[in-house]
Amino acid sequence: MSELQTPKAIVFLDFDGTITRRDAIDAILEVYADPQWVSLETDWQEGRIGSRDCLQSQMALVRATHTQLDALLDEIEIDEGFEALLETCVANGVGAHIISDGFGYCISRILARLGHEVAAQLAGISASRLVLEGDVWRTEFPFFHQSCGHGCATCKPAVMRLLNHTNAPVVFVGDGLSDRYAVECADHVFAKSGLAAYCRNNSIEHTAYQSLEEVATVLDRRLLSGRFLEAERKTRASA
Repeated sequence: MSELQTPKAIVFLDFDGTITRRDAIDAILEVYADPQWVSLETDWQEGRIGSRDCLQSQMALVRATHTQLDALLDEIEIDEGFEALLETCVANGVGAHIISDGFGYCISRILARLGHEVAAQLAGISASRLVLEGDVWRTEFPFFHQSCGHGCATCKPAVMRLLNHTNAPVVFVGDGLSDRYAVECADHVFAKSGLAAYCRNNSIEHTAYQSLEEVATVLDRRLLSGRFLEAERKTRASA
């Protein structure tokens, strides 16, 4: 494949705690769920259950109307560098996808504040589903129950493989425990908070960051210089 034909990269972004400053699901649970949600969270963190079973059981404990949920979601802050990162991806011809254990309902509500132009810059969103039936919030997990041995709400490695049609170098940006499987199939990882600690503890090469503006700056510099592609090609050649 010639240099002109070589795909530049594909970017996958976690949502809660990565694009947002606060985890939207945690915010919902803290305000509207029965306190039993905390023990379920501990079971997930300690590996006794997967995130799919955890979220399904936790959201069944939530009692809130659409109006109450929307009001809470409207208070969730978005990382100021998110728009800059999307602009960097568009300028360099790089697709940017959101892949999240969280819910498309929450993602759409939060991103709506940025306007249709920003949402149009995303290549896609892969997330769990949340629907209110009576007074109970029902969950659905379309990505992918059959192929995920870890019981994840969204099997991020499977989604990343499915969407990477051109076998481009994969960039993953995340922050937490639900991202630990995604980093295993990424060529370059941007990590903060719990994900950065996981990468350090498991000797996984990564670039630490605090804001998505930092990610945009580093990604733009490496794409423009060609160093990103060269580094990833060498890594793949030696694998």
